[in-house]
Amino acid sequence: MRQLLDAYQAPPRKYHTVQHLTECLTLCNDYMHCAQAPGEVEIALWFHDAVYDVKATDNEERSAAWAVHELQHAGVHPACIARVKEHILATRHAALPQGQDQALLVDIDLAILGAQAERFKEYETQIRAEYSDVPRVLFRRKRRQILEGFLARSPIYATPALQQRFEERARQNMARALAWLGG
Repeated sequence: MRQLLDAYQAPPRKYHTVQHLTECLTLCNDYMHCAQAPGEVEIALWFHDAVYDVKATDNEERSAAWAVHELQHAGVHPACIARVKEHILATRHAALPQGQDQALLVDIDLAILGAQAERFKEYETQIRAEYSDVPRVLFRRKRRQILEGFLARSPIYATPALQQRFEERARQNMARALAWLGG
């Protein structure tokens, strides 16, 4: 556990930190009733950003591998391990989540998009700080692509309870962020 928490506090993380993990776990607790296997969702949340290197493209794969290693060491059933791994890989946000638990996990990970305006602004600042080595022009272009991709989803959140809570505000937050990023 200490090693996992240390990973979330390692530089140069600014957003993918214990704060993000805590926000996710709080939402998991609030919406646990939406999960078929809440324990698997919670474990996947603990590990979903365990590895975060801003220059890497395989963070989710490495985070999933870490989870698999720890769960195997703990003697967890292989089917459970496989589901946790797939849940973590779903946080790449490259495809729509498969199943109720993956949807809940992904929705919790993306809940920051629907945060109150002040927290969303802090999040955007944290993301920029996390990617401070990326030239401003490139960062803005890539950030626009990411936000536009999420805005193109209809709906953004697949879990009805999270959709009701976050959808409208997420769209407003991202529209403001896109206006700030400019063309």
